[in-house]
Amino acid sequence: MALNIAIVDDLIEDIEFTRNILKAWAEEKGVEYISEEFSSAESFLFRFSEKKDYDILLLDIEMGGMDGVNMAKLIRKENESAEIIFITGYSDYISEGYEVNALHYLMKPVNEKKLKEVLSKAKERLKKNEKRLQIEVNDEMLLIPLYEIKFIEVMKNYVTIHAKNDYTVRKTLSEIETELDDRFFRIGRSFIVNLKEIERVTKAEVKLIGGTCLPLPRGHYDNLNRAIILKG
Repeated sequence: MALNIAIVDDLIEDIEFTRNILKAWAEEKGVEYISEEFSSAESFLFRFSEKKDYDILLLDIEMGGMDGVNMAKLIRKENESAEIIFITGYSDYISEGYEVNALHYLMKPVNEKKLKEVLSKAKERLKKNEKRLQIEVNDEMLLIPLYEIKFIEVMKNYVTIHAKNDYTVRKTLSEIETELDDRFFRIGRSFIVNLKEIERVTKAEVKLIGGTCLPLPRGHYDNLNRAIILKG
């Protein structure tokens, strides 16, 4: 299946440069793709209102009108799985990328080798996002995309999966853990957390995007931070 890719930049020469690298990468990797190009955030969002199934977004940040970060926030409300790659001439915006789960920041002038590496990483993450957790709730079989899961907690003989909705099933945390992949980390006996949902880690707790705080047992701080770095 072809990847749907959009390039959004208000400079024609930068669009052409990115387009040529994208083409070369796709030829090297044997990747089929469909690309669209937009000269402003507003023109892209007009198209996005009709077509939301983009896989990779290459977004300039500094544009006339709406900037790339605010555009990404609007995109994330309706597309949580697209891989967002920011292209910028400034490092000031990097912290804001956590809010929209950006894959990477590339500084202008863009390094061709680095962009190809990031595109390959985006492709691999998209492949992982196809994975599903299968559970049975009220005699109905459900398939939950793993990337939608924020964290999982256990209480007695039941496990609650916190995703777009909450699902409670009669299982052990260990049983659920075997169906997950390396984007998840188990903290103690009670929780499994999606590493991409973590906003901040202290010695005592893990704060998730959205404000949820989970207790962090003693002895887990270093291992959790190491896992976050490896998955960064």
